[in-house]
Amino acid sequence: MAYIDENKINEIRNSVNIVDVVKDYVPLTSKGKNFFGVCPFHEDHAPSMSVSSDKQIYRCFSCGAAGNVFTFVQNYENVSFLEAVAIVARKAGINFEYTAEKKDNINKNLVVYYNILKDASKYFQNYLNTKDGEEALKYLKSRNFSNDIIKEFEFGLSPKNNMLYSFLNKKEYKDADIEKTSLISLEKYTHDVFNDRIMIPIHDLEGNVLGFTGRIYKDSNNPKYINSKESEIFKKGKILFNFHRAKNHVRNAHELIIVEGNMDALKMYASGFKNVIALMGTALTSDQVDAIKKLRCKVILMMDNDSAGKLGMYQNGNILVKSGIIPEIVLLSGAKDPDEYLNKYGVEKFENLIKNPLSFLNYKLEYFKENLNLDDVTDLSKYIKLVINDLKNETDKILIEVTLKKLAKDYNLDYSNLASNFAGEEKEQKIEKNPDEKTVALKIDEAVANIILGMISNGKYIKLFIKQLGFLPEKWQRNIVSEIRYYYEQNNTINIADFITYLSDKVEMQSIIIDIVSKYGDLDINDELFSEYIKAEKKMLLNKEIKEIKTKIKNEKDVNKKIELTEELTKLKKEVESNGSN
Repeated sequence: MAYIDENKINEIRNSVNIVDVVKDYVPLTSKGKNFFGVCPFHEDHAPSMSVSSDKQIYRCFSCGAAGNVFTFVQNYENVSFLEAVAIVARKAGINFEYTAEKKDNINKNLVVYYNILKDASKYFQNYLNTKDGEEALKYLKSRNFSNDIIKEFEFGLSPKNNMLYSFLNKKEYKDADIEKTSLISLEKYTHDVFNDRIMIPIHDLEGNVLGFTGRIYKDSNNPKYINSKESEIFKKGKILFNFHRAKNHVRNAHELIIVEGNMDALKMYASGFKNVIALMGTALTSDQVDAIKKLRCKVILMMDNDSAGKLGMYQNGNILVKSGIIPEIVLLSGAKDPDEYLNKYGVEKFENLIKNPLSFLNYKLEYFKENLNLDDVTDLSKYIKLVINDLKNETDKILIEVTLKKLAKDYNLDYSNLASNFAGEEKEQKIEKNPDEKTVALKIDEAVANIILGMISNGKYIKLFIKQLGFLPEKWQRNIVSEIRYYYEQNNTINIADFITYLSDKVEMQSIIIDIVSKYGDLDINDELFSEYIKAEKKMLLNKEIKEIKTKIKNEKDVNKKIELTEELTKLKKEVESNGSN
């Protein structure tokens, strides 16, 4: 276990009952020996999540979510494993401290940068509430930001005349460290980067201040907005504005709205649409998509109503689709952005827009028409090719057929011709794919799954496995068995919940175990059942070996070797018979 003592983690897990912890998040009802509730990890209406007090695990029969108390808290709170352990420890009243190392081994200097940014944010907030901040505060009120929103979003004001630098200097921060945060510049002369601007803190996904957006609030020839520069600490590709607040509201709304600008997100939040985040001026990155996927909710894209915004919806929509999220689209007809739409049409009309989004496919069908005259045969041909080329990324065959039929009907085209063109495009794409780029999905048969489940449920089944079988055919299966045996040898005991914890830094292996628990976790393994699964797997292995020997006999030309193989085949067949009919 990385960073902290595994025994301490097991002590924390054993100090709580998973039922009591899950009850803090989801109402549970007792049915038999288990508890049931609505699963928070997908849009669930009837209780489909089972929580076992005996096994200390949870599993959803619908979406497959499963694990122990730590994985539940980790996925519900969208936090790291160690943060989940800390949350459970607090619930148990156990003192638990750890040093949270970042993925890229953040050095000690970054702790200083965090402190500088935190102190600067507090300074800006205090300065906004001085006499010098009256005009800025009046501007914010004119934009319909209440005192509560101003406080919640930690609005501030950057003063003139390098007052921030003087403040940070008095706190004995080094110039070089302050410069790293993009708050001051040491080029030519020392000066504050943000000067007389309303300051909006930008947080990471956990809520730590990483940088700022500075906005002018009175007539000026200066740029309306300036943001913190990309740095060791401020990386746009890892940030989603307002994510740390929105994630809590997404659980109730079951959907996430993505907009372009910080002010759009702020205006929507202040108007009651709190499940909103904003991009940081870039296309969605893999880090951002991973964070969004953890929310397990519907995603709505609502970019600006201009050519760049429409392109952004198309590009970001495709990025989401590739990750397994099918977004929906809201078009802001009659306004350039959400801020303007709310000002012009009000909350009720805005809410109706969100309730009636376009499917991403329908959006693309309209988007491809941009700058094309479909009365012109050349442009119409371009349009059809664009649609067909886009459809090759679609996996839903019914949707493909419906779309092609719609094209045929709308533009008086021959469906069979369109279908054959699509088939040709699809074939061409398959040829172009690199044969080395393969996604391998592990297929877990019932016997293997339950053998593994038995072994992680009770140490005696590890011994039975070694005695009666001792071998599994696939490499990944053997790796899991190796980890199980190592864990048992080290601890002289084993259970599902603790073994899941043990695998927290072996993500792929942990996901396989969770998958097995999800599918078969309600099965109570006993000696007879375990032996039956061992027999079934042994028979499968013997039949596989028989098949291989038959092939060798067929291809063998040496008579003596053929006789040896035949004798070996006879022995294996007898072994299959003695193994029973299962």
